[in-house]
Amino acid sequence: MLDLTPSEHLDRRALRINPCKTCQPVGALFAALGVERCMPHSHGSQGCCSYHRTVLSRHFKEPAIAASSSFTEGASVFGGRSNLVAATRNIFAIYDPDIIAVHTTCLSETIGDDLGSYIMDLEVPPGKLVVHANTPSYAGSHIVGYARMTMGFMSYLTQKTGVPNGRCAVLPGWVNPGDLRELKQIAAQMEVPCTFFPDQSGVLDAPMTGTYELYPKGGTTIAEIRGLGDSESAIALGEIINEEPAELLEKKWKVPYTLLPLPVGVAYTDAFVMALQRHSKLEVPADLEAQRGRLVDLLLDSHQYTYGKRVALFGDPDIVLALTSLVLEAGMVPAYVITGTPKETFTRKAEALFAQYGAEGCIARAGSDLFELHQWIKRESVDLLIGSSYGKQIARAEDIPFVRAGFPVLDRYGHSLLPVVGYTGGIRLIEKISNALMDRFDRDCAEEDFEVVM
Repeated sequence: MLDLTPSEHLDRRALRINPCKTCQPVGALFAALGVERCMPHSHGSQGCCSYHRTVLSRHFKEPAIAASSSFTEGASVFGGRSNLVAATRNIFAIYDPDIIAVHTTCLSETIGDDLGSYIMDLEVPPGKLVVHANTPSYAGSHIVGYARMTMGFMSYLTQKTGVPNGRCAVLPGWVNPGDLRELKQIAAQMEVPCTFFPDQSGVLDAPMTGTYELYPKGGTTIAEIRGLGDSESAIALGEIINEEPAELLEKKWKVPYTLLPLPVGVAYTDAFVMALQRHSKLEVPADLEAQRGRLVDLLLDSHQYTYGKRVALFGDPDIVLALTSLVLEAGMVPAYVITGTPKETFTRKAEALFAQYGAEGCIARAGSDLFELHQWIKRESVDLLIGSSYGKQIARAEDIPFVRAGFPVLDRYGHSLLPVVGYTGGIRLIEKISNALMDRFDRDCAEEDFEVVM
């Protein structure tokens, strides 16, 4: 497959090969699916919308609904205003959403469509809403598009009445529905009333009932988004993805926030639990302490197989940083840590983790790609690869054990239903990591070392 990748490394600036990201509209569509009875709308060509829906549907194994402005040559030259007017009228008449979330594409951004003015002139039915975000495909990544759509909803809807609602606003970042359920469970155990926004649980993991629901029961409600401005505090999970949305919440509606890494592993989950504890002023429940103890116990039990193993990690910045923290807690060496999102904050935070754990000789890079990662691995290999499904070619070419994590996972099932966050998610990840290494030991060991008890 990738056997012809050269080991000689060139520092490329103007070219990306096998990029470790996708485009902003994918993130905008994902964020919009986290709002109750929302129809995401792609202001561009049908082909763009098809791709955005496809990559999400293949990851979650669920329908990712969206509409399109269906640009043709005429709209590309003269603008897409009439397309948007006709589209919103048809969407409300046929699909009856409570809100339409419009995001731009490279085509509509290039011709300069002014969605803000277009939306002001739309004939929106009473009780219905239209919001938008600018998400050009040729800049940033899907992570940036997710953040911009999140801010788009808040800019249009969030209010401050002056009467605190006693709730904690949680911006969960790019996580799976199983992760959202785990985060909600931790908040419930800490007795903290929270508004999670966006919230794709119930939408992208809808149960099979025998009846198709265009809008499954789930998502943050419009009332809850409006009420974010009355929150007593906010917790933003994901230091890269949620920095701007959290700052908007504080600057515009004076809601103080705590910016935390994605709660994966012991230390990062501790930080989330203690942030909730500061809101509730209650003791951490015994059950959560027991979950933490079980994760620590598993790290100790599996230490003989994980200690000193070199691992390469790639994917979205926040999940990669969180996974890097976890593998360092397991005594592993994160030799190569990359993301495709061009955020240099990622590099600084990864290097800070290396320094904290005394990991030497490790490389971290933002705005990188899988071709570059493969070149590094060919020069000095690793014992384990962790990332999205797009790493499987490298794993096969270099005969490296591979653990799938992050987005997208296209070639396995069940990943979006089970958490990687929290102490429970950490247990699941360490099980996957240690089992992958032990399976490789079983495959390669001498016959006299092939044991039933390991």
